[in-house]
Amino acid sequence: MVYKPSLSRKLFVVMNALVLTFITIIGIVPFIHLLAVSLSSNTAAMAGEVKLLPIGFTLDAYVYLGHKVEFIRSLRVSLERVVLGTAINMFLIFITAYPLAKETEQFRSRTVYVWFFAITIFLGGGLIPTYMIVKSTGLINTIWALILPGALNVWNMIMMLNFFRGIPKEMEEAATIDGANHWTLLWKIYLPVSLPAIATIGLFTIIGHWNSWFDGILYMNSPDKYPLQTYLSTLITAMNAQMQSVNVDQLKQLENLSEKTLRTAQIFMGALPILMVYPFVQRFFIKGMTVGSVKE
Repeated sequence: MVYKPSLSRKLFVVMNALVLTFITIIGIVPFIHLLAVSLSSNTAAMAGEVKLLPIGFTLDAYVYLGHKVEFIRSLRVSLERVVLGTAINMFLIFITAYPLAKETEQFRSRTVYVWFFAITIFLGGGLIPTYMIVKSTGLINTIWALILPGALNVWNMIMMLNFFRGIPKEMEEAATIDGANHWTLLWKIYLPVSLPAIATIGLFTIIGHWNSWFDGILYMNSPDKYPLQTYLSTLITAMNAQMQSVNVDQLKQLENLSEKTLRTAQIFMGALPILMVYPFVQRFFIKGMTVGSVKE
């Protein structure tokens, strides 16, 4: 028997496609506009004439950023921070969420520890005490000052904890009967079925590390160790000061640069790596990873 969708089903599919297409366009258009402004001439950008296509096409903003030694150095710092920070964050989240996901009968102090971590979401130590701790531990002006203070994101840990609690107990019981200990359960059972949660939390962690800029200013004494977002946030001021002291030949090279074109270029470049990462983890944003794992 051939399935024939009803009229209401057809209308739903059409409306669903139209709504999703509209939402997609709303999300894409701002990035297209940013790219167009960053590729436009100074005059057109400052006059507000640029919409979705560049006017007076020029790559001066990207050339200016790409040829700066400081830019390449800060990009390397950011990549190092993202790789190390994400790895440490995910490891600590994983090994902390696992025991806290157990029932009270298995881990009697579970509730106490959960509240111990949860209270840090609402009550923080403050900027000055945090800085004093980082300084007293010798982390100032090192990459670890950007990673260790936020090594365990409690909010993400609670998300992972709740995901673990949804994993069927029969899977753990079957592995335990076969002689699996807690480490085996963690890495051979919980990890494989947690890919959707890991991908989601991992993406949040990557975005957090990549977009963070204030801690670079706070903990780094040398601009040579600034991450990319910190460097870009200080670039406009430095550029304005530089353009006031350049000679005629240098000024001619920078004539198509302005605060607006350079700002849009840095925003676009700051968002581009995340846009490139997202398609690789999108397929894990699904439900039912454990469906079928347990047979009746």
